[in-house]
Amino acid sequence: MRQRRFERFAALAERLPRPLRILDIGGRNRFWEQHGWAGRCDVHITLANIEHQDKVHPNIDPVYADATHLDDFADNNFDIVFSNSVIEHLATWDRQVAMAHEVRRVGKAYWVQTPNYWFPMEPHFRMFGWQWLPTELRVALLRRHTFGFRGRCPSYQHAFQVVSEVRLLKAKELELLFPDATLLAERLLGLVKSWIAIGGLWGSPPVT
Repeated sequence: MRQRRFERFAALAERLPRPLRILDIGGRNRFWEQHGWAGRCDVHITLANIEHQDKVHPNIDPVYADATHLDDFADNNFDIVFSNSVIEHLATWDRQVAMAHEVRRVGKAYWVQTPNYWFPMEPHFRMFGWQWLPTELRVALLRRHTFGFRGRCPSYQHAFQVVSEVRLLKAKELELLFPDATLLAERLLGLVKSWIAIGGLWGSPPVT
């Protein structure tokens, strides 16, 4: 599924002129290495992340940046803003609104992927229906057990922070965040596992 997703992205990126300037919010060197885009002379990628990364490729620049405040970048600074599974980690609706605004401000086109709230397997905690449980119950469970790569968190404050960090989005919410976007559905066993909001210069890409 991830490979097919990137192939879709690459096909859309081919429509745009070179050199191509990409901002990857939450991105890492390894992702672009795996897909063969590290070292390309026709693409320049800026990795915006709150974690430090070394510069290891001439066409990839890691920078410290908060997805909700991309103040170092001018309007339409990038040909594409790219983001995989980041916006759901911003904890609150207000912060998600802020990121969506910045994505649309600094990018001429954008590609924002995020898991679907209604898919039964929660991808971060690896538990069926986790996102539908009351917050206090999730906190109590995480204080006693490990779920996915998270836990066990004996401290209430820590468990609450970990639980609250992830706010999965519904299609209607993505439509509010990205009103000019086309939403592409990624399906698994007939169910929508995640959404990709695509907008800007690309217009309405074909659903494949």
